[in-house]
Amino acid sequence: MVKNIAEIDELDRKILKLLQEDARLPFLEIAKKLKVSESTIRKRVQALKEKGVIKRFTIEIDPAKIGLNTVAIVGIDVDPPKLLEVAQKLCEFKEIRCVATSTGDHMIMTEIWTEDGRELTRLISEKIGPIEGVKKICPAIILERLKG
Repeated sequence: MVKNIAEIDELDRKILKLLQEDARLPFLEIAKKLKVSESTIRKRVQALKEKGVIKRFTIEIDPAKIGLNTVAIVGIDVDPPKLLEVAQKLCEFKEIRCVATSTGDHMIMTEIWTEDGRELTRLISEKIGPIEGVKKICPAIILERLKG
């Protein structure tokens, strides 16, 4: 079996750790912290992007601070032949922050951010429920995020 694992060394791991903590960290600051040149960091980051280790740089948002006070993990069961079609349709909704196919209790798992429970209910009943192939929807409201 061939593994699709990019070869990275300890310096790469340290660079990744710093970027995970703050994706906006300047290369010069990373270089100073790791006691290497800025050009080394720049080349390493570019190589990590080319290998697919770094997929993109992003930010983490606190949904409550932008008025989205209800965050839910929603499991969705569908007719198996409609799995990918339903998953793609779910990707179109701005309220749905993450869509993943899965094994276990549900075939599709989503993370949904809405202003309140009423908006979540409306999204589930008026937009997700009517999608052809959707059989069951199981929402779980996040009370407090402890990690990630």
